[in-house]
Amino acid sequence: MQIHWIEKRITKEAIKMLGECHAHLMMDGENYKAAAALHRDGVKEEAIRQHFQAWKDAGVAFVRDGGDALGVSRRARDLAEEYGIDYRTPLFAIHKKGHYGGIVGHAFGDWKEYRELVLWAKREGADFIKIMISGIMDFSASGVLTEEGLEPEEIREMIRIAHGEGMAVMAHGNGDRPAAAALEAGVDSLEHGNYLSRDTLDLLTESSAVWVPTLAPAGNLLGCGRFPEEEVQKILKRQMECVSYAFKKGARLGLGSDAGAYRVPHGQGLLDEYGYMLEAVGRDQEESLKQRLRDSEAWIRRIFHNSSRQK
Repeated sequence: MQIHWIEKRITKEAIKMLGECHAHLMMDGENYKAAAALHRDGVKEEAIRQHFQAWKDAGVAFVRDGGDALGVSRRARDLAEEYGIDYRTPLFAIHKKGHYGGIVGHAFGDWKEYRELVLWAKREGADFIKIMISGIMDFSASGVLTEEGLEPEEIREMIRIAHGEGMAVMAHGNGDRPAAAALEAGVDSLEHGNYLSRDTLDLLTESSAVWVPTLAPAGNLLGCGRFPEEEVQKILKRQMECVSYAFKKGARLGLGSDAGAYRVPHGQGLLDEYGYMLEAVGRDQEESLKQRLRDSEAWIRRIFHNSSRQK
């Protein structure tokens, strides 16, 4: 199965009334290091405004961010209303020291430090807690992650503590073991979720969690020459097959492009993501897919919301 999606047949009319459920406003879709450096000595409001304008131009009125360690998403929530966008943010993500996650948040070394980070986020008006439980994709080799992820008992404790403070939990998780552990612990949304087994997809279907499979970061690499084309094809094909299976089983699926990731621009990235999802489930299922995505987004809007903060 050869996938060549970048035909741009998806227009903003196709995603009307659908939001962006996984974005990184701090990133620019081109160069993470340069984007981070831009805000290193203070948040640059103009960059935030450019991304909000891109979403507005694409007709996107809801954005759920993944947070950052530089205060960008904190400033963004104060500007979102000017663009008619309902913006939700964890402010920052939380990761275990020595593991992946510094790119978007703060680290903990023990459970006391973890709880303090959860309470800090809650006190500062975060809409939810985001946890990092695995590494990221190695796009040069299908089936390989930069690290396998945390132990199941650690994942369960992270979710338990956050839930105990009344906070919904978004988990960045790839690989079958971390994802299964998060689902068993009652995570509210699973982000990315590459390389899931059928058993874990069945577990997802039986849970109340939303899965945001973020197909665009792999799909938009096709043809760019940065990674072996055959390996990227394998990665995307497997994830699309998992989306197809989960859709048929009735799982909650959320539309989120990982906007800000390499070659996933804000606004356009969501159009691309919708195109990949539609290709995965079949074009004859478009209306059913839209309804599934709308229902999942409505659930996210209800759950991922800090009611103590005036929106």
